Amino acid sequence: MSVESGMTYKGSGVDIEAGDRAVALMRAAVSSTDRPEVVSAIGGFAGLFDVSRLKGMRRPLLATSTDGVGTKLAIARALGKHDTIGLDLVAMVADDLVVCGAEPLFLTDYIACGKLVPDRIAAIVSGIADGCRQAGCSLIGGETAEHPGVMAPDEYDVAGAATGIVEADAVLGADKVRLDDVIIAMGSSGLHSNGYSLVRKVLLDNAGWDLSRHVDEFGRTVGEELLEPTTIYSKACLDLVARAEVHAFSHITGGGIGGNLGRVVPEGLMATVDRSTWSPHPIFGVVGEVGGVAVEELEKAFNMGVGMMAVVAPDSADAAVDVLVEHGLSAWVVGRVDSSDGTSVELVGEYN
Repeated sequence: MSVESGMTYKGSGVDIEAGDRAVALMRAAVSSTDRPEVVSAIGGFAGLFDVSRLKGMRRPLLATSTDGVGTKLAIARALGKHDTIGLDLVAMVADDLVVCGAEPLFLTDYIACGKLVPDRIAAIVSGIADGCRQAGCSLIGGETAEHPGVMAPDEYDVAGAATGIVEADAVLGADKVRLDDVIIAMGSSGLHSNGYSLVRKVLLDNAGWDLSRHVDEFGRTVGEELLEPTTIYSKACLDLVARAEVHAFSHITGGGIGGNLGRVVPEGLMATVDRSTWSPHPIFGVVGEVGGVAVEELEKAFNMGVGMMAVVAPDSADAAVDVLVEHGLSAWVVGRVDSSDGTSVELVGEYN
């Protein structure tokens, strides 16, 4: 059997040298996220993290979460702007850990692409590193894979997994929620990273809007609005746990307020949320008006302006709002926990 001479891995579409250049470009960004516990350097086969602090804990539990950013990536690719999508990734992963009261410790990422362009990969990782610094965790490792023939040259996808730690008796959740608890809302920065399939269908496909179109309601272009990074709540939530009596958090992602808040409401109780306490971002109203999307459907797909919720003891409500405002978040009392009428979450009133 003859073998064609001169065939190379690079000739098949995989450029190992480009991968090495990407690693060199991202090295400083990754190192900037190091916590004192990180004992491994970028370029190793595995990340190492010193867990000797666990010996001083009563019953430490490890928490883990994984996620991606969905079709928001299509907006980043179309705009050629790749340095913020990593913030969305960290937000989706790290803030899921915080919901149970866990402190995010470290995160690993995975980037698959059709063609490895070092500057583009470095820009993506710089955003992930920025998000890790905001969340207080280390970017301890990752993988970049080149998939020629499977993905188009300009296509890529990102995913991440994070690990956190929490004392067993400090785990937050539905079992700690009580009648008359107060629900605190934390404002979102916009769409965050959910519902983009609906947004793209309504604004880009059906209405034919261009990403460069200026929209008065947004005060900027469609592309700028859709690429707004997700708010990262990790540090604010952990500080809130330390300074107030928090019973549960709810990360408002896919499924909206009803679908996510209901996950931390125990049987026999109901969370009542008052829409009149806030005004959703204009993007939600624009999608509803342009696409003829009913409010009920918008509430299933989007956060409607609330990215995280805290369920706190009644006498901690004022202090909770103060703590969150200190962290630069918009925060307000949005509802309370009542006796159930058969549903776990009820949204009442009309948006302000």
